[in-house]
Parts: sequence; structure tokens; C-alpha cells
Amino acid sequence: MKKLTLGLAVVVGTILAGGAQSADLSTGDYCPVAGNAKLLTIENNATLTNEVVRLMDEAVAVADSPQWINSGRPAFLWASEAKVACGKAYGYLQSAYRDEDYLNKCECFHSRMVRYMY
Repeated sequence: MKKLTLGLAVVVGTILAGGAQSADLSTGDYCPVAGNAKLLTIENNATLTNEVVRLMDEAVAVADSPQWINSGRPAFLWASEAKVACGKAYGYLQSAYRDEDYLNKCECFHSRMVRYMY
């Protein structure tokens, strides 16, 4: 029980301190999550699917890389977010449905990942 209490205290303390690296979309300064992603301009579903898979594959590679996992930089966090968002966008595309929210998030999170890598 002591470990659980300590762990919870660390999480709560980090959140209250504001120092947590999070995929918080509230600032909106870093990418147009509420706007239109470039992905949305791709009219051909096969081409769009290929691009979403490319972004997802890159995010998976970063999320699985010890270089980025251990780097202490937020690239790993954004890669994890991107692989989920792109995966969901891909799943919808398999049903011929373009989920604009997940397409926006896929592109946004991938661009954040790349930004923190370099």
C-alpha cells in the first residue's frame, strides 16, 4: 500500500506542478488539431491510407526505439500518441470512413514527435 500511495503522490505532484510532459491539446499553439490537416486534402482513399500508414510506422519505430524511450525528450510521448491516433484513423479508413478528428490528431502528433527528435 505504501508503494501505491507514493506512486499516486508522485503523479499528483507532477500534475499539480505542471511539469508533466503531456499530450495536452489545450494550448493549440503547436498544430492545427481543430483545423484541417494536410491529410484531409488527399482525395484518393488508397493514397490517404498509405500516408497514414507511413506516419503510423514512423511513430511505432520511435515509440519502440530505446534511443527515444531513454532520451528524456518528449519524442517518445508524441510517438506513442501518434501511433494510437494514426492507428485509429487507419482503422476507420479500412471501413472507407474518414475520421477528421483522428486524421488531424495523427498528423499533429506525428509533427510534434518529429519536432522533438531534431
